[in-house]
Amino acid sequence: MSVAGFAPWQVRVYEQAVAALDSGRLGHALLLCGPAGLGKREVIEALAQYLLCQDRRDGQACGQCRSCQLVATRSQRDPVETRPDGSLAQPHGHSAHPDLLFVGYEWRTKPGPPRMRTEIVIEQMRQLSERLEVSATFQARVAVVEPADAVNYSAWNAILKTLEEPLPGRYLWLVAANPARLPATIRSRCQRLEMRLPPRAEALEWLRGRGHAPEQAAEALAAARGHPGLADAWLQGEGLALRREVATDLAALAAGRADPLEVAQRWSGDERGEERLRHAAEHAVAEAAACGLTAPVRLHKLASWFDSANRSRELLRSTVRADLVMAELLLTWRDAARQ
Repeated sequence: MSVAGFAPWQVRVYEQAVAALDSGRLGHALLLCGPAGLGKREVIEALAQYLLCQDRRDGQACGQCRSCQLVATRSQRDPVETRPDGSLAQPHGHSAHPDLLFVGYEWRTKPGPPRMRTEIVIEQMRQLSERLEVSATFQARVAVVEPADAVNYSAWNAILKTLEEPLPGRYLWLVAANPARLPATIRSRCQRLEMRLPPRAEALEWLRGRGHAPEQAAEALAAARGHPGLADAWLQGEGLALRREVATDLAALAAGRADPLEVAQRWSGDERGEERLRHAAEHAVAEAAACGLTAPVRLHKLASWFDSANRSRELLRSTVRADLVMAELLLTWRDAARQ
């Protein structure tokens, strides 16, 4: 994977990791964390290609050796899907490269309609641990778990020994947007590498380089609270229009001009429910900033509703009915506005 198209914040993290690797300071266990949508997966894949490259130089993989060719083949043929949160959905073990292993969300194999799992389970981690014990075809073997914050608690026990007693030339790299969800026993055994939101000027320049008009780029970046990946996605699609629609609906609910159940049905009627809830949570933040400290009761309610909106986003990834999740949240919004 070429780093030529990387955003500046990706380049910084990649170069930091390569410098640690080249100097022998990169441990066998790495935790790459930071907000979803900043390009962590691309960085970790480029780093894996570099580590496995047979002719690496000047901080980059050669792109021509047998190992690099296998990495390129994997990216072309593997059944990879991206979930709404930007994380990887890929069946265990699908890789053309024998020493590059991936663990992500899997499809359930039980009878009935196919459904993607909402967590990474113990069997996946057991299989990963076993595969890390197999001799490497090239000079090392790398396993990437993404999103690591979706690994269930019991599954971590299956990989703990691998973390505590690693074989030479074995690397376990975890990618997470919410590292606090990982057990402390796992975090403490990993070298942490963090990807942060870039400065506003850098983000705006990057968005303009993506072909977005300056005014629209500034609006989207402000709406995304400085997150250039989100701003870019919204500008390419209908994210800003959806944000305005959500704000209109919330205002109508607060004024008693809309029915929470009807709005809930509409919000859950397509695949953009999680995106709507993100906009709704940010709307609550904007209202909280507007009321400042002059209305402490209102401020407390908005903060509580912000937390509820984010919890509801998590529930949408479970088997709970989306319309019921939405309805409860929107009823709370309406009732809070009336008090």
